[in-house]
Amino acid sequence: MQLSIDDFLKLRAQLPVVDVRSEGEYQQGHIRAALNIPILNNAERIAVGTDYKQKGQQEAIRTGFRLVGPRLLDIITETEKVGKEILVHCWRGGMRSSNFCQFAGMARVKTHQLTGGYKAYRAKALESYKLPMQLIVISGNTGSGKSEILRALKKLGEQIIDLEHLASHKGSAFGGLMLPPQPTTEQFQNDLFEEINKLDLSKRVWIEDESIAVGKIFLPEGLWRQMNGSPIVEIDVDKSIRIERLVNEYGAADKDLFLQAMTQITKKLGGQHFNAARDKLLQNDMASVIDILLTYYDKAYTNGLVRKKQRVKTPIPWNGKDIDAFAAALIQQAETN
Repeated sequence: MQLSIDDFLKLRAQLPVVDVRSEGEYQQGHIRAALNIPILNNAERIAVGTDYKQKGQQEAIRTGFRLVGPRLLDIITETEKVGKEILVHCWRGGMRSSNFCQFAGMARVKTHQLTGGYKAYRAKALESYKLPMQLIVISGNTGSGKSEILRALKKLGEQIIDLEHLASHKGSAFGGLMLPPQPTTEQFQNDLFEEINKLDLSKRVWIEDESIAVGKIFLPEGLWRQMNGSPIVEIDVDKSIRIERLVNEYGAADKDLFLQAMTQITKKLGGQHFNAARDKLLQNDMASVIDILLTYYDKAYTNGLVRKKQRVKTPIPWNGKDIDAFAAALIQQAETN
C-alpha cells in the first residue's frame, strides 16, 4: 500500500518505520525512531550504482538481486522482529522499498510504502521551517540560565523549541564539553521538524537566542529568518551569579579539553587574557577563568544586541533563583503584551 507523506506521518504513531537505505545514508540523516534494515548495504549500493552508470539499469538490477540474495533470509528475520505491520521507505520510494515490501509480504508482513521516500520527508521538513510561528526569543549574557528558563517554561505548559538540546551543544566554544557528539546537520533538522510538527502554531513558542551555527550545526534558513524578526525577551542576571552558574556547569570538565576549547577563541579573547585564563585554569581557579572569559563573551553579546535593539523588550532582572516563579512571570508578561 502506498502512502502520502501526510498519511505516513499520521500512521507512524501506530506503526514502526523501517528505513531500507544503506547504513551510510541512514547515519547521515533519518526519520526519528526509524529502524535501519538495509536492502543494500554501503558496499552493495556502490556496486549497483557503478553497474548502473557503466552497464545500464538492467545489469544494475541483476547485480542488486545477486548481492541481496545471500542476505535475504537475514533481512526477513530482522523485519519479522519489528512487527507484522510496518511502514517502509527508501530514498525516493523506488525499487529498494518496493522490493523490500514484496519480500516482506512473502513473509506475511503487511507493509505501507512511503510515496517519494525519505526525499518526500525531507521536503516536508524543509517546508516546516517556513511555517509562520509566534516566536518569543529568550536572550541574555552567557551564563544567564536561558536554557533552564526555557525548560521551566515547558514544565508550566508552554511550547518551546530547545535548539541546544537538539544540537547537543550549548553554542559557545565550550558548548560541546561533557555532551554526546553532535548529530549531522541533516539529522538535527529532521529532529527539529519533529518538534515543530508537534506544536500548535496558532500559539506562542519560546526559543533561545542562537547564532545561525550551533557548534558544527547550522539552523535552517527559514527558522533563522523568523527568529531574526521575532520579539526578544532579555534576561538580566548579575555577573557574579552567572560566574557561579558557569563554574557549576563546567567545573567538572576535563581541563585539557577545556583548554583546547579556549584556544579556539585566543584571537578574540586576546593573548593577555588567554594567558591569564590559562594560568588560572592550571591553578584550578575556575571562577577566575570564567570571569576572564566573560570579558569576551559579554562584549560579543552587547555588540550583537545593538543590531537587535528594536526587537528587545525592557531587560528583565533575575536573581538566578526561583526559576519556576520567574518563568511564570515571563508567561504573565507575554499574555499582557
